[in-house]
Amino acid sequence: MATQQRPFHLVVFGASGFTGQFVTEEVAREQVSPERRTSLPWAVAGRCREKLQRVLERAAMKLGRPTLPSEVGIIICDITNPASLDEMAKQAAVVLNCVGPYRFYGEPVVRACIENGASCIDICGEPQFLELIYWKYHEKAAEKGVYIIGSSGFDSIPADMGLLGFTFNNYPLRHVTLTLELFHQGLCIHDGTWKSAVYGFADKSQLKKLRNESHLKPVPVVGPKLKRRWPVSYCRELNSYSIPFLGADVSVVKRTQCYLHENLEQSPVQYAAYVTMGGITSIIKLMFAGLFFLFFVRFGIGRQLLVKFPWLFSFGYFSKQGPTQKQVTLSFVSRSLKYISGIKYIHIVTQPSPPSNSRILSSCKTEALYSLRNNSPFPFFPPQFLAKTTLLCLYEFDHTKYFMSGIMQYLSF
Repeated sequence: MATQQRPFHLVVFGASGFTGQFVTEEVAREQVSPERRTSLPWAVAGRCREKLQRVLERAAMKLGRPTLPSEVGIIICDITNPASLDEMAKQAAVVLNCVGPYRFYGEPVVRACIENGASCIDICGEPQFLELIYWKYHEKAAEKGVYIIGSSGFDSIPADMGLLGFTFNNYPLRHVTLTLELFHQGLCIHDGTWKSAVYGFADKSQLKKLRNESHLKPVPVVGPKLKRRWPVSYCRELNSYSIPFLGADVSVVKRTQCYLHENLEQSPVQYAAYVTMGGITSIIKLMFAGLFFLFFVRFGIGRQLLVKFPWLFSFGYFSKQGPTQKQVTLSFVSRSLKYISGIKYIHIVTQPSPPSNSRILSSCKTEALYSLRNNSPFPFFPPQFLAKTTLLCLYEFDHTKYFMSGIMQYLSF
């Protein structure tokens, strides 16, 4: 990819949205860090110039760099206007797509990037979108020589790269159970995630159909079969009740393990993920919210109500305003319970550097741009794109540290 012919090395698309403003701030922070010798030309993109300008001004104020707004380009682009998407993609080496839900707004961006020779990174946590894009655009992206990198946020870098961190160091893993303890400052999630869940549950039959049509071979079970927990179970190690984690982690990890087994002859690892919900009161609230959700999600008008009133139907877990700055900064503490060789039990506690999605995405962007800029040879299969490069080595992997790392969800070259 000839990045010299493009005015911007990266463009943050949807920079004025809830996630986009945090990504913009993190990208700007990287550009002014004392460790970075040179800065990369970049831009923000969205529908409203005034909103984009305000995002840059807020980032400039936080970083103490008043000249930032004049140093960053602004591209006016609308997801409903294919011509504007093409124009954006023509100007960028890498597009950071922060516009969701991706099932509605993600495909036009991917298509524009592929057709115009730009790579694309997103933070999608929607299994149906991730798998559909792979099977629909993999060959086209390969022909164009571009990379489409999905799920590059909290879904699903810690899960997939954490597992790869062990396997690349020759740990004899057979199965892994990951339990997440979240939201020490109170649980509140932006309604973009809620919308993805609503339409994901409503359309789950299509995901099953997609998987059947893709003719994927089942991942073989090596060693004792991983015992699944009940829908609601008590986690003694964390002194809390837990439920299955409903994000994209299991889907992403399973496809990675399938690829490792079929192409690199590595022994596949079984994986399960759970999330703590607190005490019995929280579980009762969750059960009532779940019953309402499962009933209303079956009908069109019910889905409209769920989307319109997330705070009401989720019992306060989701809102249109999203979490506060303090909640964003102090949200995630992940604790992983790992079984090695099905015999030895290891309990690892890790704490990521918040805010999670924006920093993970900006870290993924940094490594992608480094490889593009230096014409580095790309590793052969998707997760190795960053697992085998310098980003995974930034943090020593031990029982107390968390490493930021990226995943190339789709192999496209």
